[in-house]
Amino acid sequence: MEVKLKFIFDIANGFVPRPRRVCIILASILTLGSFSFAQQPDATPLPQPSTQSATPMITPADPPADRAPQSMFPRMKNTHYWLTGQANLIFQTHPEFPAPYSGPHSLLPHYEKATSRLLTLYTGYRPNNSDEFLLDVEEAGGAALSLGFGLAGNTDLDIVRNPLLGKAPYLGRGMYHHIFPLSKDRVENQRSFLSLFDELPRRRLEFRIGKFSMPDFFDINSIGGDTHFQFINWTTDNNGAWDYAADTRGYTVGVLLDFEDRNWGFRFAEGLMPKVANGIDLVWRPWQVHAENFEYELRKGLLPRKAGVIRLLAYTNAANMGIYRDQIIKAAQAGTAPNITDHPWSITRKYGFGANLEQNLNRYLTAFARAGWNDGRTESFAYTEVDQTAAAGLGVNGDCWHRAQDRAGVAFVTNGIKKDHQNYLNAGGLGFLLGDGRLNYGREDIFETFYTVHVWRGIYLAPGVQHINNPGYNRDRGPVTVPSFRAHVEF
Repeated sequence: MEVKLKFIFDIANGFVPRPRRVCIILASILTLGSFSFAQQPDATPLPQPSTQSATPMITPADPPADRAPQSMFPRMKNTHYWLTGQANLIFQTHPEFPAPYSGPHSLLPHYEKATSRLLTLYTGYRPNNSDEFLLDVEEAGGAALSLGFGLAGNTDLDIVRNPLLGKAPYLGRGMYHHIFPLSKDRVENQRSFLSLFDELPRRRLEFRIGKFSMPDFFDINSIGGDTHFQFINWTTDNNGAWDYAADTRGYTVGVLLDFEDRNWGFRFAEGLMPKVANGIDLVWRPWQVHAENFEYELRKGLLPRKAGVIRLLAYTNAANMGIYRDQIIKAAQAGTAPNITDHPWSITRKYGFGANLEQNLNRYLTAFARAGWNDGRTESFAYTEVDQTAAAGLGVNGDCWHRAQDRAGVAFVTNGIKKDHQNYLNAGGLGFLLGDGRLNYGREDIFETFYTVHVWRGIYLAPGVQHINNPGYNRDRGPVTVPSFRAHVEF
């Protein structure tokens, strides 16, 4: 490894102009790191595989036109309509790893492989300069490692979290979007499946109602937030402590208000919560079961004359969620393992906060960071079993080595849970994702890296690797290394 790194530095110093050297070195280290984790001498060799899920990585500044993702077919020129599609296939595997015991919701310690599939058709119609209608149809299939159990920071955000769901196409998003102009001056808008307008009032109020995903509009991050081109771990792409309102597939029904000014914005959303943890059915009684989300966004960098964005998030959920401590006491009295769902229907509240940062370092490098916290008292219900999280990483765009469509990244995430949550799992309780039968608690630490290469006209391939210490917060199990290979097509 030392010889490889010396070679990289020699090449960079001898032949590459100074502004690009750090990018070439970083991208090379990311690529070498992907293979070095999978080829550790003390790891079990990986068996060969059997022969039998948006927005590109951009900086907070306006991206160059040649960095927008290319598509296989020409995009529709008429700005009143939108018709595109995507296919995202992710193959993952892991070797055997140390695990003296396993439970019903453990990551299985023997060799596994799995491939997820996410297909989306995006459509939209804009009748005028103030209104638009957006509708997306999805099909999700394939499989997850260990059926999606055993990790708070699951290694594939595209997986179907409930294997009993059918494979038929379903409505992903369906919403009405209206613009209330509050100023006469206008700014250019980068059109996408979430907004067909080519221009918008600089100061405006946006209103949306219908079916959507909360991370479409909250906690967005141009470096860590897209499984199509970037990272794929749940807690790298989203704030793991944000238990956002969603059904099993990640969608809710609600309303959203978004006020945007020159350098800042504030948004609020009210959404429906599921009937049960990780459930597909929503409760249509918003006066009882509901979720509120608030976010302030400041488009200003922390470094002088460098673009950046700071986002501050707060949320509260009201749903039929169990309380960990109550179930531990109840089970101890009965001499059984606690069950977080064993309680009469009652509305409890959960709240939390998050911070999200992007910062340009130069024209090629952008840093990002996230932090999140929730009260940890009530049941993890809609997203994942994380009560505290912190993440940081770097994204590199391919302009650095004259490949504008390529990109690479590296990130580190550490997740934790509160004492009541720890005691519940240690007593043999099962969450909707975790449950080893007992718990020797330690923070779940995740390293992730990837390199996305543009092959030809909308076809992208991306090798990557994730290394996880204390999977499911259990020091008795792991570590585990999960190599991945992604194939993505933009239509």
